[in-house]
Amino acid sequence: MRIWLAVILACTAAAADAEMWKCIGADGNPSYTNVRADAKGCKSLNLEPLNTAPAPRAQQQQLKPANFPSVDSETQKQRDAGRRKILEQELAQEQQQLDVAKKELAEQQEIRLGNERNFARVEERLKPFDSRVKLHESNVESLKRELANIK
Repeated sequence: MRIWLAVILACTAAAADAEMWKCIGADGNPSYTNVRADAKGCKSLNLEPLNTAPAPRAQQQQLKPANFPSVDSETQKQRDAGRRKILEQELAQEQQQLDVAKKELAEQQEIRLGNERNFARVEERLKPFDSRVKLHESNVESLKRELANIK
């Protein structure tokens, strides 16, 4: 456990460009600190700074393995067209389901049952219908966003 703590402290301190000290206590256990320690048994750790910045996009593309699968642009266009067609079909189905859910909610809002003397009971009965409408609205928005992201 202490080793992991030391590694974590060393990494975060190096990233922050801080000085680290390792001290051996009277009981023989090591401790680590970023506060300058002049006591006996303490020594400075010379840690190399970590480069945590992501590699530029050009370098990321060069880092692909030689056997990394890729397709030509025409094949990718066909795949994108197929994906767009599927998403458009799903959007049309989801829009139909949304219309049905809204219709059912509107019908239920018009109905008043005899045991619903207060509005809380009405809301409780309408909650599943309202949830279904919200679910389909959320799905429609997600599908629209996904379609907008296709090249």
